[in-house]
Amino acid sequence: MDRQIITKQDQLEDAFAIRKKVFVEEQHCPIEDEFDSFDDLTADCTHVLVYYNEKPVGTGRVRRVEMKAKLERICLLEEYRMHGLGKEIIALLEDVAGKLGCEHAILHGQTHAEGFYKKLGYVTTSDVFEEDGIPHIKMEKSF
Repeated sequence: MDRQIITKQDQLEDAFAIRKKVFVEEQHCPIEDEFDSFDDLTADCTHVLVYYNEKPVGTGRVRRVEMKAKLERICLLEEYRMHGLGKEIIALLEDVAGKLGCEHAILHGQTHAEGFYKKLGYVTTSDVFEEDGIPHIKMEKSF
């Protein structure tokens, strides 16, 4: 297992491929909602990749919103779930957040992943709401 901050366009393309596979193909989110102005190496956010046997299998991004870190687009290819790689994505995003001067993180987690985030110290702070037809909750953590 390896985890890296994305610094090159080919790495960003690997992240996009993972997100397309998980969010668009697996979860049927509209492709036009998946990619936005933060999907650029010059954007004001940091993208990360997690590798398994040198293959990129998971990704996420973090951006500073006011003084909070907003963790977004967190996903793993289906066949690599349950190997502890998700917590590696979160740990790297939180490391980046700390370097940005943030002491608090927020995320919109899919309700089926609420237990995963709770194990990592996140607390649910909203009722269920929908994003792209999928139930989500807002979660927060101080670090």
